[in-house]
Parts: sequence; structure tokens; C-alpha cells
Amino acid sequence: MKGSKEIPELELIERVTRLMDYAFKIPGTDIRFGLDPILGLFPFIGDLISYGISSSLVLAMVRKGASGKLVIKMIANITLDYIISNVPVIGYIIDFGYKANERNFNLLKEHLEDGKHQGSGWPYLLAILLVLLVIMTSLAVLVSYALVHFFQWLGSLS
Repeated sequence: MKGSKEIPELELIERVTRLMDYAFKIPGTDIRFGLDPILGLFPFIGDLISYGISSSLVLAMVRKGASGKLVIKMIANITLDYIISNVPVIGYIIDFGYKANERNFNLLKEHLEDGKHQGSGWPYLLAILLVLLVIMTSLAVLVSYALVHFFQWLGSLS
């Protein structure tokens, strides 16, 4: 990467990314992994620690000049990784292949070197918030519907 040796913080981001996503190699294969799937062996707390480290990397990338649009993409990457990691067995297997920190570092390199991913993240953030609002409203309606029918059922028992 152009100038990564000249910017100590960028070099640190790259080192932590490597440690989290591809520091180790399974002998006799091309399979690489980092601390992320190892931390995933500890239910809930391991994934939270990993998410915290990934969040710290995103904050460091923001200090390096990541645009709003890029930050939203990065947050989506680490959040998807966190959600996938919490799915028993399948999530652990997928965690070996979905390297959110490496994806984010590559996005930052594209941003710094080629000027990609410029612009505001507000349209993406608003879309995400709208989807979450629809999901939460739907869940509230479903829970209310289920509770009404449950209490009707209880009333019919007496």
C-alpha cells in the first residue's frame, strides 16, 4: 500500500487486522485465520471482544479519513460478522471465511489510494434505520397479536 510505512497508525491498523483475520495458517493448506474465530470459541463474550476490537479498528480508520459512506460499509461488515458468528456451529465455520477486518482495511486502502467510497453515509444510515424500524414494528405487531390470542385462549379455559 502506498505510504503505509510512513503512517504508523495505518501500519498498526494493518497489523491488528492481520492478527484478527489471517495471522495463522493451517499446516498443509492455504487456510488462514486469526484471533476472530478463536475468540468465537468463547460463547457471547468472545464475539463481543472481537466486535469491540473490530469497532476500534473502524474508529482508527475514521481518524485516517474514512468517509461517511465508507464508515457505514465498515460497520455493516463488522456487524454482519458479529451476527454470523453468533449462529451455533455454522457461524463458527463461516467466521473462518468472512474476514470483516480485512474487508474494511481493503476498503480503506481503496479510499485512500483511489478515492473510492467517497460521500456521505447518511443515505445508507437512513435506509438501515428504516429497515430496522419496519422490522421492530412488525415484531411488535406480531408479539401483540400473539399475546391477545394467548390471553383469549387462557380465558376460554375457565
